[in-house]
Amino acid sequence: MNWLTDNKIPLGAWMESFVDWLVTAASGFFDLVSITLETMIITMVDGIEWLHPFAVIGIILVGVWFLHRSIGLLAFITAALLLIINMGYWVETIQTLVLVVSATTISVLIGVPIGIAAAHRPWLYTILRPILDLMQTIPTFVYLIPTLILFGLGYVPGLISTIIFAIAAPIRLTYLGVSKVPSELIEAGLAFGCTKSKLLYKVELPAAMPNIMAGVTQCIMLSLSMVVIAALVGADGLGKPVVRALNTVNISQGFEAGIAIVLVAIMLDRICKSPSAKKEG
Repeated sequence: MNWLTDNKIPLGAWMESFVDWLVTAASGFFDLVSITLETMIITMVDGIEWLHPFAVIGIILVGVWFLHRSIGLLAFITAALLLIINMGYWVETIQTLVLVVSATTISVLIGVPIGIAAAHRPWLYTILRPILDLMQTIPTFVYLIPTLILFGLGYVPGLISTIIFAIAAPIRLTYLGVSKVPSELIEAGLAFGCTKSKLLYKVELPAAMPNIMAGVTQCIMLSLSMVVIAALVGADGLGKPVVRALNTVNISQGFEAGIAIVLVAIMLDRICKSPSAKKEG
């Protein structure tokens, strides 16, 4: 066995050299991305914090009523948000929501088109599958290191790491939904003279929409699961009090911050579920 260990393949050294090269060759690009994303997130957070909490709750309730028409859901969201305010985690909750929504939006905007392209080109999904497996299974702390080096402390490395971790869900489920559209529907669309673009927008996407929305919901939950990890690289939000409680062995603070994260997760899950999905569930 000694000859095998003595002739180690320098995979780690290669990756370190690649990251060093990126830092040297494209530092201006990464600085621009970091400044742009951080400015966007901070502006959104400051804009929401400028509003009175009750005004924000009212806007959320109006949107939820428009989507679901459910008194029970409105009552739960109201109680959950009031409890978060009572525990003193309103600002952290807003920061977490902005981070999760930003990561989910970027993941969906990138992931859904890739999933559609992979469904129409099987060779592309063959290439993507091991990459997606790697993105989802590699420990998050591993790719947190290069993102921290490239983008510095703050929201951006947490956002980029969250996107890397969560983007596989919309890609996989969009691919699954589009590739599993019944051939009869496609044949009917072609028989009525649909072009490729009309076939996609009028037939394939509506048929695949339940899977796509499941991918969006899963992406939100995966993004939220990265809240504590993102706090380790300077991202504000509910992850910071959890990390602080862990460092100080503060059971009370850890429990309250954990409850706030759970409430946010349940609210986002219920809001993003379609009424038909809830009835089936």
